[in-house]
Amino acid sequence: MKTIFFPDEYVVDGSYAATIGFFDGVHQGHRYLMERLKSEAQRRGLQSMVITFDHHPRQVVQDGWQPELLTTLSEKTALIGLSGIDILVVLRFDRQMASLSARDFMQQMHDRLRVACLLTGYDNRFGHDRTECFDDYRHYGQELGMAVIGIEEHVRVGDCKDETNEGVPAVSSSYIRRLLKEGKVEAAGQCLGHPYSLTGHVVHGEQIGRTLGFPTANLQPDGCKLIPADGVYAVVVDIEPPSPVKESEQEVRKGVMNIGPRPTFDGRVRTLEVNIIDGTGNYYGKTMTVHFIARLRDERHFPSAEALAAQIKKDKQQAEELFSRYEVRGARCEVRGTRYEVRGARYEVRGTRCENRKNCEL
Repeated sequence: MKTIFFPDEYVVDGSYAATIGFFDGVHQGHRYLMERLKSEAQRRGLQSMVITFDHHPRQVVQDGWQPELLTTLSEKTALIGLSGIDILVVLRFDRQMASLSARDFMQQMHDRLRVACLLTGYDNRFGHDRTECFDDYRHYGQELGMAVIGIEEHVRVGDCKDETNEGVPAVSSSYIRRLLKEGKVEAAGQCLGHPYSLTGHVVHGEQIGRTLGFPTANLQPDGCKLIPADGVYAVVVDIEPPSPVKESEQEVRKGVMNIGPRPTFDGRVRTLEVNIIDGTGNYYGKTMTVHFIARLRDERHFPSAEALAAQIKKDKQQAEELFSRYEVRGARCEVRGTRYEVRGARYEVRGTRCENRKNCEL
């Protein structure tokens, strides 16, 4: 997949069927849309194009607003690349671009990105103030010689149903954020088509875990990604040294992660600490990517450090029992379940879900 940054770069040849959106998480609904896009492009003899943004548009139009992202731009780029799209256009979205009307923006798509066909949801809105609707876009397309096709974006995935069994919701980025804020990482992973992940650097902490006999790596996450609800989670961890290495030199381990302020020790600051199961290395200065597999329990106050240590031991046993349902192979830690396969930084998601065998920064 070719990636360009517009308006610094533009398309000089070919004709494209395109869709536009922020695509946070690149979830199952997004992938369904991209499959539809590829089919329409092939039917019309065009190439396929996805247009997205270098950061959330609301950050430009609303001062001080900070997103809670499911994917960084590099993660999003890698996931879109797995879909088989021909070209990804990343908009360098600024106030000047935000001021364009839908008609003017479609003119630029037609003239500078060579878009001949635009697929968009009936409820999708773009352009200044987002006041225009699908019928307007179709009218502008007729003027420009651009076909505008409306599609139903809602995709329902049975595995996204949560434990309340209240029905199957439509997959959306906002719904996945809600699941993560409730600690429902398994349901979120099914909606995404891959486990939710956080990447960050290992920093020095208070070493409380070490005094309990369970040393932890304190993770400082990168960027504006959403942090799941406080609690204890079974995770798969990719560990990379500070300098580039061969894939075979990367470590991939099972672990137990605690998110929260550590109430047993009267903590006030929310921390992210991961205990690597059977891990004995020094991880300071390294980069870790934590993939959330399942929630084990809430974070809670214990009457003593000894009681907490006893619970951590149980947490590790519970995590081991959970991982025993998967196939774990050596230090590379190949984890296989009925839903998805985690091979370090790789995802292979069976059935209708995504398939990723590239080492793609996730």
